Amino acid sequence: MRYAHGLVIGKFYPPHAGHRHLIDTAAAACDHVTVVVAASSVESVPLPLRTAWLREAHPQPHVEIVPVVDDTEIDYGSDEIWSAHVAAFRSGVATRSGLGVSVPPVDAVFSSEEYGPELAKRLSAEHVPVDPARGRFPVSGTAVRDDPVAHWEFLAPPVRAYLARRVVVVGAESTGTTTLARALAAHYASRGGVWAATRWVPEYGRTFTEEKLAAARRAARDPSLWLDDLTWEPADFVHIAEHHAIMEDAAARSGSPLLVCDTDAFATALWHERYLGGPAPAVEAVHERNPHHLWILTAPDGVPFEQDGWRDGASIRSWMSARFEEELEQRSLPHIKVKGPHDQRLAAALTATEALLTNPWPFTTPLTS
Repeated sequence: MRYAHGLVIGKFYPPHAGHRHLIDTAAAACDHVTVVVAASSVESVPLPLRTAWLREAHPQPHVEIVPVVDDTEIDYGSDEIWSAHVAAFRSGVATRSGLGVSVPPVDAVFSSEEYGPELAKRLSAEHVPVDPARGRFPVSGTAVRDDPVAHWEFLAPPVRAYLARRVVVVGAESTGTTTLARALAAHYASRGGVWAATRWVPEYGRTFTEEKLAAARRAARDPSLWLDDLTWEPADFVHIAEHHAIMEDAAARSGSPLLVCDTDAFATALWHERYLGGPAPAVEAVHERNPHHLWILTAPDGVPFEQDGWRDGASIRSWMSARFEEELEQRSLPHIKVKGPHDQRLAAALTATEALLTNPWPFTTPLTS
């Protein structure tokens, strides 16, 4: 049967494959679909973020995703509370009408929930049940919040990127950051299952430096130019931080519940200090927008300095290591310092990462009946 205007209601806290199936089913059966994202103020995933995730997953022109704040308690036995919820839902349905766009009345409510028939009745619409037994997609928002790892396969790329625990390996030059980042990611990938997709994000700053040097040589037509001949600008460090953040998000969207990063914007701000002698507010802004969960500082102890032609020197290495430790402490960023041979460093990194992964994901409890 074809419907003029279908309605889907949900918290989408967070969205999962069952939600996508529900909305796609409505989209296939209706000329227009309104999806009301009904969030309460006590929930920890921002409403605009959930709305953006659903809009990315459902770009169909006849599907409209509408955010609504609904702080009314849940009590399916109360007519007064039912009326308050329905009023909130109607406010979302009326959004396009308020913009002067004609929208036909809701004639179908698509739902997998027990409240679906009553909601449809109160809207004078037909109820269309969609996999209420969750046989096709055995997942729910509650199940995801309780154990995201167990339900990772049901999460869309942007939700994975939001939930992935991000571990950053930082340190001065020639302290084994790349070696440790690779090894940490490889350890988890070797577990298989959902962990097989564990990725590590390489340091973009080194790549940028190589490209900057090559460009300078071409511009000057002088292949003998070297690092000391380069002129650094604040914009260079902003670009490095922003590009690295883009690389991180791309990896997290297709990865496992863990993402390992070789440096980040926090580290880039300290390299800005090293080369330009001052703070980097624009780089710090990138750091604030891209939260991480654990920093692993690689100390020089136990790693001989290797000059590959691109590094400052052993004395600078010690100074930078001290700055990293000082800033991590001052900012109260969760971190550990690893030193000694590689096996010892990896063991310490694994212990700290396991502790991070066993902590519950920080979902607040939604309003319940």
